[in-house]
Amino acid sequence: MATIADVARLAGVSTATVSRVLNHNAEVDPQLVTRVRSAIEDLDYRPSRVARSLRTRRSTVWAVIITDIRNPFFLDMLRGIEDIAFANNYSLVLCNADLSKTKEADYLALAVDENMAGVILAPGFPYGTDISALSKVGIPVVTVDRRLIDEQVDEVLIDNSGGAAQAVEHLWQQGYRRIACVSGPVEVSTGQERLSGYRTGLTSHGLHVDPELIRYGDFREASGRRAMQELLALPQPPDAVFVANNLMTLGALDSISEAGLRVPDDIAVVGFDDISWASLLRPPLTTIGQPTYEVGTETAKLLLSRIGGFTGPARHVVLPTTLHVRASSAAKPPSA
Repeated sequence: MATIADVARLAGVSTATVSRVLNHNAEVDPQLVTRVRSAIEDLDYRPSRVARSLRTRRSTVWAVIITDIRNPFFLDMLRGIEDIAFANNYSLVLCNADLSKTKEADYLALAVDENMAGVILAPGFPYGTDISALSKVGIPVVTVDRRLIDEQVDEVLIDNSGGAAQAVEHLWQQGYRRIACVSGPVEVSTGQERLSGYRTGLTSHGLHVDPELIRYGDFREASGRRAMQELLALPQPPDAVFVANNLMTLGALDSISEAGLRVPDDIAVVGFDDISWASLLRPPLTTIGQPTYEVGTETAKLLLSRIGGFTGPARHVVLPTTLHVRASSAAKPPSA
């Protein structure tokens, strides 16, 4: 079995340089990095996680703290994180904060107690999340999906506002004018930004932003069901609806069906999040897709660079969305 000394000998560098490359130290000359990685591949060298933990006095485990384990959005994201982590000899501990400040705080404390190598956090709340204990002991944190308003940390986000505006633009082009929105909670950045994009989409075509056509949920299915029931009970119901996440879309579709209405004949639907079952629904669901796997890989790469010694200012990565047009938003008949 090859050792770190074998790698150093083949690459023509010191063992210290090999160690820095393995730990993703940003200060290593790129040519040396290439030589070391080539030697690692030629020798099929696999660093010992136990030895590395003893050497650094830090585990090779990352905590990934998410808001709701039932949300399919996180599945591909976690796959992206895990692929990068595993390739670099790290393991994951998945923590479901369940939109609880207490659970979120307990998991952050666990990361400190276990001296974890890093933390990836999908914060449930924009304010009040205290990561100072991690900073004090040098555990890097990267946030994903949502912003921490009062913290300067690396973050990976989606163009939520642009995606929502694209959804409304599509519905307008299909002939719909009374377009409703089932929004997420505006206390969190994703809810706030998607609602802002919805409003932008309306005003860009001279449509009035009617507060009566906006209902608020918590990104969970039951809230989408309730919000859609309220919209359908209006004296003048909407002819189309933009729903701000996948689980609320399921709830909204359930309410439409219970009311005896058909999509898109009676009401068109566009959801935010493109997941596997969207094309399997009848009719297939038009969605705003997020590059969830890439969200995970980009987040993991930012964390790796911090672990490797990067000390620059907080980085903000924003990834684009994609409109997937399907039958749920078919063009409105001119006579309707």
